[in-house]
Amino acid sequence: MSEAVTRSVHSASTSPGLLASLDPLLREWLPRQRWFAGKGRPVTGFSLVSATEVLPLDSTLGLLHLLVQAHQPLVPTQRAPAHPADCYQLLLGVRETLPPRLAPALIGRPAEGPLAGRTVYEALHDPRPADVLLEAVRERARVGELRFERDTRHEIRGDLVPRLMTAEQSNSSIVYGDTFILKLLRRIVPGVNPDLELPLALSREGCDRVPAPAGWMHADLAGDPYVLGVLQPFVQGATDGWDLALRGLAKGEDFSGEARALGRATAEVHTALARALPTVTMGRGQMELLVDGMTERLEAAVQAVPTLRPYAPGLRSAFDALADLAGGGETWTAQRIHGDLHLGQCLRSPSGHWSLIDFEGEPSKPLAERRMPQPIARDVAGMLRSFDYAAHSLSQAAGSDGAGPAAGWADACRAAYCSGYAEAAGRDPRTDPVLLRAYETDKAVYEVVYEARHRPDWLPVPMAAVRRLALSEAT
Repeated sequence: MSEAVTRSVHSASTSPGLLASLDPLLREWLPRQRWFAGKGRPVTGFSLVSATEVLPLDSTLGLLHLLVQAHQPLVPTQRAPAHPADCYQLLLGVRETLPPRLAPALIGRPAEGPLAGRTVYEALHDPRPADVLLEAVRERARVGELRFERDTRHEIRGDLVPRLMTAEQSNSSIVYGDTFILKLLRRIVPGVNPDLELPLALSREGCDRVPAPAGWMHADLAGDPYVLGVLQPFVQGATDGWDLALRGLAKGEDFSGEARALGRATAEVHTALARALPTVTMGRGQMELLVDGMTERLEAAVQAVPTLRPYAPGLRSAFDALADLAGGGETWTAQRIHGDLHLGQCLRSPSGHWSLIDFEGEPSKPLAERRMPQPIARDVAGMLRSFDYAAHSLSQAAGSDGAGPAAGWADACRAAYCSGYAEAAGRDPRTDPVLLRAYETDKAVYEVVYEARHRPDWLPVPMAAVRRLALSEAT
């Protein structure tokens, strides 16, 4: 371990002028990042949560780790009370001048403060800072308030060449020599993060469907734990399920075998999570809250997207049917689940082995909500919608209405997935059609609002599901 990595916080990083000098640069740079959650609203200021010099700022190459809150105004239609500003994890490199290869990483040059006259850039593009992070995990280093841990059963070599991945949306990842991948969380919240909690629990159960954490990065601030990053084995040569499905669709290939295998993988993960962590029984009271939430989201969606209005009664019937069952005394088992499962969260290795990744859940949801036990039907519904979405997405790109071969492809995949799930779990999700229809409907309503706001040309994709779900009845 180098002396630079083990040193404590340097005075420059806690200088009162540091954040003020970075403020104008970050206001321009931060909203442009793909993982910034507050797009469409200006950043009005920053508050410093934590500042740590991982490499000293007065050296040739400095590395500054920041946790900063970005303050933004609430949107005019938002009726909820003001909430704490989103907290982001930033890793800033500091050099006198930036080599041409790092030009795309430029953030700017502070005009004043302790970094005046130097160049600040996104450090993850630079192999040297990336090396420092892996070395810190390997050595289980403590750097100021940062803590690096590792599972000693994993050998972590020091000669692995890093490269920054460019395909992610809500976080950032560095691959080390096709051996490990370090996922750095960008939007940080205090508490036990399921993206570390659940893979660790699955590793203890011996479940090989989720890469076991080899190390992690965290901090304890004001008595609260913050998970900052997770190092896991890299599945070399893997293809995510979304890309694989679209390729098969484009070639007219059958995907039902892969869907069945993916159903088995999902069931194995759910079964292991039920062994590892507590399960609960959801009765009338809990299900009424669940149904109320679904109904409220539908009502809000109808107001936001008037195209939904003719289908609202049929969609609402899916939720009413679930409420009727709960009112009649039926109960459901809830457990920890993935929480945001779709084809893009699944990896297929060259050998055909399916893995599930990214257990963070929906980042926009509160952490406590993401960690609540839920029926497995929520994950299943997410996957069923993903098959349907893939088929209709291809139809949308081709300018068709989604009928014909693509729709048949989706139906075959949905059936195969549930059959594969039943093979591994001993219970077919389709034997609870009312619950499954309610979750599918809730997901489709969400998709309609998302597409209407962000990709209006794609609105026909979820609307095709809305028409089907509004006219269907669980049997």
